[in-house]
Amino acid sequence: MTSVSGHLLGLEFKAQFQKWHSCNPVLLFDAEVEKYCPENFVQIKRTLEREVSQCQAAFAPLSVCVPVKPSVQVFRARFSEITPNSIRRACDMLTEPDGNVSDAVDVRQELDLRIGASFTRFQTLRLQKTFPASLANQLISYGSCQFPTLGFVVERFKSIQAFIPETFYKIRVLHEVEEESVEFSWKRNRLFNHTACLVIYQICMEDPIATVTSVTSKPKSKWRPLPLDTVEMEKLVSRKLRIGAKETMKIAEKLYTQGLISYPRTETNLFPKDLALGPLVEHQTHSPSWGAFARGVMEQPGGPNPRQGTKTDQAHPPIHPIKYTNTLQGNEQRVYEFIVRHFLACVSLDAVGQETVVEVEMAHERFSANGLMIIRRNYLDVYPYDRWSTKVIPVYEQGSQFQPSAIEMLDGQTSPPQLLTEADLISLMEKHGIGTDATHADHIETIKSRMYVGLTADQRFLPGELGMGLVEGYNSMGYEMSKPHLRAELEADLKLVSEGRKDKQSVLRHHIHKYKSVFVESVKKAKRLDEALSIYLGAAQEFSESEQQDMEMPLPVRKCPQCGRDMVLRRRKEGNGKYLSCVGYPECKCSVWFPDTVLEVNRDESVCPTCQPRPVHMLKLKFRRGSLPPMMPLEFVGCIGGCDETLREVLNLKYLRMGRGGGRGDTATNQPRPRPAPRPDPLSLQAPRPDPRGGDITVCNCGSEAVLLTVRKDGPNQGRQFYKCSSGGCTFFLWTDQPDTNVYPPGPQGAPPSRPQQPPGTSVGEVVCNCSEPAVQRTVQKEGPNKGRVFHTCGKPRDQQCGFFLWADENIPPPGNETHTVTHTHCNTHTL
Repeated sequence: MTSVSGHLLGLEFKAQFQKWHSCNPVLLFDAEVEKYCPENFVQIKRTLEREVSQCQAAFAPLSVCVPVKPSVQVFRARFSEITPNSIRRACDMLTEPDGNVSDAVDVRQELDLRIGASFTRFQTLRLQKTFPASLANQLISYGSCQFPTLGFVVERFKSIQAFIPETFYKIRVLHEVEEESVEFSWKRNRLFNHTACLVIYQICMEDPIATVTSVTSKPKSKWRPLPLDTVEMEKLVSRKLRIGAKETMKIAEKLYTQGLISYPRTETNLFPKDLALGPLVEHQTHSPSWGAFARGVMEQPGGPNPRQGTKTDQAHPPIHPIKYTNTLQGNEQRVYEFIVRHFLACVSLDAVGQETVVEVEMAHERFSANGLMIIRRNYLDVYPYDRWSTKVIPVYEQGSQFQPSAIEMLDGQTSPPQLLTEADLISLMEKHGIGTDATHADHIETIKSRMYVGLTADQRFLPGELGMGLVEGYNSMGYEMSKPHLRAELEADLKLVSEGRKDKQSVLRHHIHKYKSVFVESVKKAKRLDEALSIYLGAAQEFSESEQQDMEMPLPVRKCPQCGRDMVLRRRKEGNGKYLSCVGYPECKCSVWFPDTVLEVNRDESVCPTCQPRPVHMLKLKFRRGSLPPMMPLEFVGCIGGCDETLREVLNLKYLRMGRGGGRGDTATNQPRPRPAPRPDPLSLQAPRPDPRGGDITVCNCGSEAVLLTVRKDGPNQGRQFYKCSSGGCTFFLWTDQPDTNVYPPGPQGAPPSRPQQPPGTSVGEVVCNCSEPAVQRTVQKEGPNKGRVFHTCGKPRDQQCGFFLWADENIPPPGNETHTVTHTHCNTHTL
């Protein structure tokens, strides 16, 4: 048997995404992640792996033990206090690990990692450059819990700024009896109209006799506190002892590991019926400070009788002392004493008193006064953190009359709400579902350490300039990211996952998509973030056009074939054109320049199913009118990876090949590249097929003789001749003056040709067509740069041909290699 310390495994991105400049931050929403063991837990992990290999059943994390010994049985022992009896009870009542709870933890870890890393990189990299004087070395973090926590502080501060005080008026009646002064409060409380209040006051002054209309005396109780959960402990210790939540939890954890208190991370505020409270109270009878009260609790009728709450996490009881100690000092002693006194107060009796309420009437206006006599203090004797004071008033009889000692008309002003204390902030976080009882302190500490907020002299939160600017910047974008709604929905879904009522993967997909959409829009509107922060940090840094492009973080189109980094679309310095460039520039100068005929080019979300390494995104292109052949639309989507012959023809591109630094290189293979799926191109521009019979006629994609036509329409191509299909059976088109070098005709479905695997019975190096039969050689007879050039084609009759085509001079293996891979411009790989 062994134990662990907290979460043994964490989550991180795979190595290629860990460096801040490794990718566009938006890719982190979909990047691969993996679990890892932090360095300070490595020894624990090794111990588990060693122990599990020698036993039949394990009390340990599944993800560590199962890979070492797949057949091992894993059980969990649950205990809330470190005592021999508690451990033995837990071992006698083993349970299987709850997969739903584990799934909820995994979802929380993954979402926090993806959301936090993407926004943090975006904010930090941009704002460090935009405000170098203030933020050059500042980490500007974002968290989906951290930011709403900051939002509460900013919202309260702004509500104070926007507050407009109003003057109010009220009437007070005083009555002195035997040196006791009784103040009667006006039932109307206050009026905001001076004239109305003055009229009522004057009427009272004209007839200043008060008549007692009722005297009510009734028992009144002050309830003892509920059992202590984590959130209540953080709030009360912060409010009563002035100790921060972070330090409180640190001290509580230490007291727990010393066996002095129960587990301090719990959402439960009711004691289970099977928990024996008597022995716990008995331990505290040895204290000189509260021992006498503890003995009184043991002697009260029924013994310890806790006031019960309504919350339970079904895991741990409320926080309570396990044994007595008098060896602690400083804040450890103060926190321990608070926990003991709270526990003893909880299991004792409510304070009891008698309340008297006297109501009087004067000039038809009603006033009242309250008195209190405490009969039994009970829990108040051990719990100095509550106050309940006696308030003595004289004896009044119903129907009696008296003349007030004074009747006063007072004025005052409404006051704004105060800045938030830590206890206030924790209450808001709990109310709106931000974080958990175990993480509230961490989120508060983070916004303090990032200088998003500061503390006033009386320990109230005041937003800093950076915090104000961030919240106002995101709010100006239209996304209330500082509001709790997004995170509260996430927390609600995590609870449903832990209860088995929602699927882990569906919750992951939903929230990744939601936060990713917000991120993409935030990047587009990043200027508003600059503008909001410039109010507090001074003017934003001016950038050149190229620097501005870098900050806009364009999305990757494909991987660079030279260095393996992303290639993105950038705008040219002159004109409005774009080009495809490696983000490694100037170290890597790999790029693709589009001709001036391309008016617009943008990255499409669709990904090419053929080109490698994936993903290779399609491009949306818009061409200048008159720059394309007739019948071809001016806007279409194509692939820049090399498989799209239409795009290659139109742009006259020399395609990128993957070099040795790009991931593919010249790796040998015996498998052909998969044949690309047919593309829904609006028009496929293909070179003419040389006539298999060796003639000099131009043949279209149907295998028929193409017809020669002349452009009559006004424009730059007027008078230019071209070939097209004579029957209209295909989309074949070719200018007569267009060179056809390095152009490969499509297969029967319009897809580029691919070499089939070498069929049995053929020798290495023999060319076979797509029918898996030996190809025949032909020679180009047509006038042009390829006249006399030899090519391979299908040997079947024209109406049965498979469409295979290969230049003979491109079928020459390099010296010393019998088998190698050749990558053609249409991105198909052939085994020769």
